[in-house]
Amino acid sequence: MTIVADGARHANVGRSSGTAAFLALFVATIFLSALLLFGVQPMFTKMVLPVLGGSPSVWSVAMVFFQALLLAGYAYAHALARYLPLRIAAPLHLAVMGCALAALPIQLAAGWGKPPADGEAVWLLGLFLASVGLPFFALSANGPLLQAWFSRSNHPHARDPYFLYGASNIGSFAALIAYPLAIEPLLTLHDQSRAWMLGFAFLAGMIAICAAAAARNAAPATRTIAGATVALPSARQAWRQRLGWIALSFVPSGLLVSVTAHISTDVAAAPLLWVAPLALFLLTFVLAFRERMVPSQTVLACLQVVGSALALLPISAALPLAIGLALHLGLFFVNVMICHGMLYRRRPDAERLTEFYLCLSLGGVLGGIFCGLVAPHIFSTVLEYPILLMAALLCRPDVFAPDSASRRSLAVLAGLIVLGLLLGLTILPGSWLIALALCMMGAMIAFWRKPRNVALLALGLALLTAFVSGSLTSGGSIRSFFGVHKLGISADGRFRTLSHGTTLHGAMRIANDDGTPFTGRPEPVTYYTKEGGMGVAIEAVRSRRGGHLDSVAVVGLGAGSLACHAKATEDWTFLEIDPEVVRIARNPELFRFLGACAPDARIVLGDARLTLTDEPGGKSLIVVDAFSSDSIPSHLMTREALALYAAKLAPDGALVVHISNRHLELRHILARAAAEQGLVTFVRDGRRLDAVDEQRFHQPSIVVAMARNEKDLGALAAGSDWTRIAPDMSRRPWSDDFSNIVEAMIDRARR
Repeated sequence: MTIVADGARHANVGRSSGTAAFLALFVATIFLSALLLFGVQPMFTKMVLPVLGGSPSVWSVAMVFFQALLLAGYAYAHALARYLPLRIAAPLHLAVMGCALAALPIQLAAGWGKPPADGEAVWLLGLFLASVGLPFFALSANGPLLQAWFSRSNHPHARDPYFLYGASNIGSFAALIAYPLAIEPLLTLHDQSRAWMLGFAFLAGMIAICAAAAARNAAPATRTIAGATVALPSARQAWRQRLGWIALSFVPSGLLVSVTAHISTDVAAAPLLWVAPLALFLLTFVLAFRERMVPSQTVLACLQVVGSALALLPISAALPLAIGLALHLGLFFVNVMICHGMLYRRRPDAERLTEFYLCLSLGGVLGGIFCGLVAPHIFSTVLEYPILLMAALLCRPDVFAPDSASRRSLAVLAGLIVLGLLLGLTILPGSWLIALALCMMGAMIAFWRKPRNVALLALGLALLTAFVSGSLTSGGSIRSFFGVHKLGISADGRFRTLSHGTTLHGAMRIANDDGTPFTGRPEPVTYYTKEGGMGVAIEAVRSRRGGHLDSVAVVGLGAGSLACHAKATEDWTFLEIDPEVVRIARNPELFRFLGACAPDARIVLGDARLTLTDEPGGKSLIVVDAFSSDSIPSHLMTREALALYAAKLAPDGALVVHISNRHLELRHILARAAAEQGLVTFVRDGRRLDAVDEQRFHQPSIVVAMARNEKDLGALAAGSDWTRIAPDMSRRPWSDDFSNIVEAMIDRARR
């Protein structure tokens, strides 16, 4: 008996060990697949940035592409799992993995040339498909396919395999955290691509082992729960379920695109800032796809209402950047937790696992398309963000509860909101509008347990904010692939302004101090004054060359302010990537800088790295003034960019770069890259020298000037306002293959 008992015990131990190994194999394979899947996204998008001017919209379109291909991969996995037995599905999928491996390493596809002046998004989608489409498609199918294989095994946890989605998202989360903090600062894009290819080959081998293990441990064909065969829902119930899954994944996906665009517009178009919202997005799957979610839906609902009320206030745009980012990222996390928690509560039986993931992916694609492709064409400002915030308020589990809001209370509340808006926008003075907004905010918080009331109040608050900010004013904002350009009038009515995000791109006087129209020659103001860094640098180089600049290239047009630094006999060319900016600057009813000061100046449309290559050399001066809100495209400061500038300069020419921003310290990065081209570097930090003059609309700027010899900079090099920067050759220079945003942030914090 002892011998029999010992044999049984050893058999159980062996079975338990085999079960654990089987589970560990699937967890490790799903983890590695997700690691590669989300590692390639920032890597390849960074490869593309120099082609499209470092625009934050590149990442928005990239997310749409990756979501669409993820949907295709999920559909492919659903077809394999539903219609093909494992003995056929496994070799077929391994063949797809093999074809994808043959297409590696990841690199920009040849033959795509320059992007078009219009339709950049469609061109970019094609480039992504040609370059990374097949490997990403093959990877995207692994998660649901491996879970489906696991669910059909005899493992004790096979009945509810959704916990494996946590392993998938932990892998995705790890990739997104590791990329900006460990991979990007240490490895070039070439090295990253090679390492990724090796990981892909290893994964293919693990998938083959998983297929063999799944075949060996297959469960009986009929799945039962509590002794009964699983009942499938009716066709009507099934479609209601599918639409619910799609809606609950649409909202967080749309919020992901809009929040990411906001962050990367105001700081920098770089993987470090792309991955923060996406990492939070994936983390919510790990936290929400479990039996007991922490924090609870009740706590999340309370935080959601308070956060939404704050985010929709008219004064939210004026919050300090750190507070604003914390608010919007925190609210994003809460909203996505609520939506993903609802998805987990509505998950189907494992028999419909791949269908469930297919619907999630479809909702994600639709949300991404709405925010990344549709919204920029139908909204002149980022109206999709408040719309999605209101939609998120309706994703709570109690939204359709019988006592959540009666029709009568909703009608009364709607009437009060309309009355308040009519009074506020027609009778009450401007200062009372903020009071009205605060009242709506208070009502939202007071009604936090009634989601439909809260959503209605949020709509009223959003409309009020839109009117106060001028978002609904016709012609007040112009939107393009590269962002939202807002036209406005200064508080005193004397200047017309052009801004992008948090940055003022230009201003022009339109009225005299007595209120009469100003008709004289426009004077460059804001960062472009004659006595500011830009004006001093241009005049110093001109004086050094006998009072005349033969040929000048300016990267970035804005309102056209720099045109009024030109002389009539000089040849000036502006290189601008955004066609909408060109239309604004050329419209004399908006800005007269070009028409009054440099009517013969050429404007070349396209990314400066590409268009400057086709320009003739011998430039007396090159000016780089390429803001994207508060960020400066990093590809314009790499060793390749500096080499291009140096090649286009005359032997005694000069390069002037405007680097004013609030988050990155760029002078040492430029000095290091310039040293490789034999250029000396000087900087003028107007924050220490120039006071803000609101009366004259003057603002301080940080400007870097470079030349092969300091004498080519004339009086600038000898002036006390300019400081020569000794390049730190121990720094790794930025290149198209390498950049380190963290380094620039640390440098900024040290100053």
